[in-house]
Formats: sequence, structure tokens, C-alpha cells
Amino acid sequence: MLTINLAVLLAIIVLVRLRRRTHSRSRFDEKMTVVIVLALGVLIAPTPVGQGILNVLGQLASGLTQASR
Repeated sequence: MLTINLAVLLAIIVLVRLRRRTHSRSRFDEKMTVVIVLALGVLIAPTPVGQGILNVLGQLASGLTQASR
């Protein structure tokens, strides 16, 4: 039996939706993309990959804050 990780499926959907041309999107399409991205974020956040992304972004923000001083 084939199983698909829901986060991977949502990531593929996001990539396909973002590849579409900007002027061909309706407001509903834009709102749906935002909802899908938020759901993807909720699914990725507790995983080791999500924690790694959080650490990298935290270090980047810390570096930018120190560089601006």
C-alpha cells in the first residue's frame, strides 16, 4: 500500500499553485493558497525538519540584529 506524507503533498500543492501566473489568480485562489501554506506550517513545525528551519531562521535573525548594531 502506498502512503503519502500529508506535509509532502501540501508542499507539492503549494509549489504548483505558486507557479501559476499572478494575474490569473482570483482572490479565492490567493486565500486558498494562504490556508494551504498555514496548514503546511502547522504540519512541519513539530518535526525535526521544522525545528531545524526554526533554528536556522533564529540564527539568521540574531546575526542580522547583531550586524545592525
